[in-house]
Amino acid sequence: MRINFLLYLVSFAALAGCLCSRDSRKKRDLLVRTKRVWVLSTFELYEELNVTYPYFLARMYNNKVEGKEFRFEISGEAVDLGYLTINETSGDVYVNKRIDREIINVPFFHVVFDVYDTETAQKIDKELAFNVVIKDINDNPPKFTEIPEAVTVDENQEEGLLEVQVIAQDMDERNTINSRFNISVIAQHPPEPKIQTKWIDERIVHLNFTGCFNYEKENKYSVTLQAKDHGDPPLSSTAEITINIVDRNTNMPVFKEREYQTKASEMETHDDLLRLAVEDKDTPNTDGWRAKYFFISGNEEDIFKLETDPITNEGILSIIKEKNYEKNSWVDLQVGVENIEPFSKCENGKLIKQGSKLYPPDSVSVKVLMVDSNDPPEFQKTKVDLFEKEESEPGKVLFTPEVHDPDSTSFRFVLVEDPANWVSVDEKTGEIRATKKMDRESPFVDADNVYKVVIAAIDDGDPPASSSCTISIHLRDTNDHKPQLVNNSIIMCGNMSNKMMLSVIDLDADPYSGPFHFSLDNDDNKKQWKLDPYYGQQGGLINLKPLSYGNYSISLVIEDQQNNIGRETLEVVVCDCENNTCHVKKALSFHLGVPAIYSMIAGLLLFLILLIGFSCSCKKHQFEQTEDKGYQTLVKYNREGHLLKPIAPTELTGPNAINQTNNTVKSATSSGRSLNKKTYSSGAYSMGTSDSLKESMVKNKTEV
Repeated sequence: MRINFLLYLVSFAALAGCLCSRDSRKKRDLLVRTKRVWVLSTFELYEELNVTYPYFLARMYNNKVEGKEFRFEISGEAVDLGYLTINETSGDVYVNKRIDREIINVPFFHVVFDVYDTETAQKIDKELAFNVVIKDINDNPPKFTEIPEAVTVDENQEEGLLEVQVIAQDMDERNTINSRFNISVIAQHPPEPKIQTKWIDERIVHLNFTGCFNYEKENKYSVTLQAKDHGDPPLSSTAEITINIVDRNTNMPVFKEREYQTKASEMETHDDLLRLAVEDKDTPNTDGWRAKYFFISGNEEDIFKLETDPITNEGILSIIKEKNYEKNSWVDLQVGVENIEPFSKCENGKLIKQGSKLYPPDSVSVKVLMVDSNDPPEFQKTKVDLFEKEESEPGKVLFTPEVHDPDSTSFRFVLVEDPANWVSVDEKTGEIRATKKMDRESPFVDADNVYKVVIAAIDDGDPPASSSCTISIHLRDTNDHKPQLVNNSIIMCGNMSNKMMLSVIDLDADPYSGPFHFSLDNDDNKKQWKLDPYYGQQGGLINLKPLSYGNYSISLVIEDQQNNIGRETLEVVVCDCENNTCHVKKALSFHLGVPAIYSMIAGLLLFLILLIGFSCSCKKHQFEQTEDKGYQTLVKYNREGHLLKPIAPTELTGPNAINQTNNTVKSATSSGRSLNKKTYSSGAYSMGTSDSLKESMVKNKTEV
């Protein structure tokens, strides 16, 4: 029994050993066929590492497979830039050179990792990757990116922020001690007022100060700023700003004299009566130096005026309003002075404004003696309006002035202005009387129908004083002008229109002028013309039938609204037009009229017939030569009816006589005279027609 149990136990152990050996072999075969497990992680690497390069970073390996050969490859930006390489056989990764985190501008490198089976050259795993984190070190000091080299600050700047902004930046990793920094003033000259920095955000600061500036003591400041980070060790940089102080009104103007005196004549204006001088220590020709003068008292009636000479900075006192003083009088003026720019002053490190009672403006007393003089007469009214009807009969008293003279009881009146000579003035009383009819349409009456007359009252003082009064006479219109044509002659272009508009002028005003009523004043005109429109400001003239070109006279009647009649004769020239003007050649021919042209043609034909008849009759007669020894001419006389000397029958015979006679007739014809019966008896060139001549012509006639 015991032996059997032992046998069973050994057999079970052997069987168990066999089973375990088979399971172990199966597991080993399974590991060879499963996916390899690569140990990958994120590697950290400090920038600017001070080591010998190439520097070992890590090894790629498999913790399950042994005795197998692989080929390793890596790729990515770090490989392209030459920072990382890998040993293809061992899988060792190396860093080849220093890495500057601020240059690569990325927090880490992403590296792609591939493994190949050396026997099959096949990639045995899917694409793998790992990261190399570049850790920052404090290798960049903060630097000023925006800082002015020089700024200007007003002397009277109130303490607090200055208009100075400074910006700095640290290129190390953000939100770390390496990139956090402070900006502070580490040096200042001169030391007062104290200038500090005030943070606006993590990169920007403004300068501010406490106290006040004094241009007279210091007008330029040099301030050195430092930007320092919190790294280990800390890094920093500096910059310098120059602050220029601009002079402002920190000195009050002071009068050079404590009292001024002058004199002036009453009732007169005076420019530049007196000059007041001041001293001011501020920069010349600035608003803090320019003086501004003002009255404190004594000028309640605004008689005086104060101005500043822009060149000398003096105060100019003038009298701008006339005033009558009963006797010589002193006027006491209190004058103050200040600058255009408000005053301020730095006192014990505090800025004091002009409103403080510590610095009231300087003042001075100015006494002006007003000398009494002869006062002019004073009109109760210096401007008077009168209303009269035009064309009123002369002789009417228009106005009598009321005048008072405080210094005299004797004065006279004169007429100063009366451009149309329509009035007269009484020298003693000033009574104004109309001497002529006044015409509202006169060029001396203005557009408002007002005629102005100016009179003056002159006293007997030494020297005489005078004053004036203006009388405005408003003239009411009457219907004293007839309507009339603007143009009494017009051109009607027969080839363009048969209507012309007639413009009318009437010097009277409404209701004594237009609209007007137009009518024709001649029955013959009514046969050829009509008016349309015949009522209005203009009339229209229309020809009723075609007219011969020429001149026509038309009688017109024009009535205004009050039936005041104006009679006009309108001359109308009817013609062909070119560019709104009569065509000269056509206008001349048609001006004669068609019947006249026909008469001229008929007369010319009759003249030719008579000339031919005369030539034929002369061929039948012989003429004897006169004592001119055979020269065949017509004798010219300047007196009518003076006959040629009779020709002797024996002196002009034969065929030559006919030829000579024909030549004589031709000569007369060529000189432009018509040889008709009337010409024979009374023409300038006269052929004798006495009985002896006729008898001689009969006796010596020759047939041709």
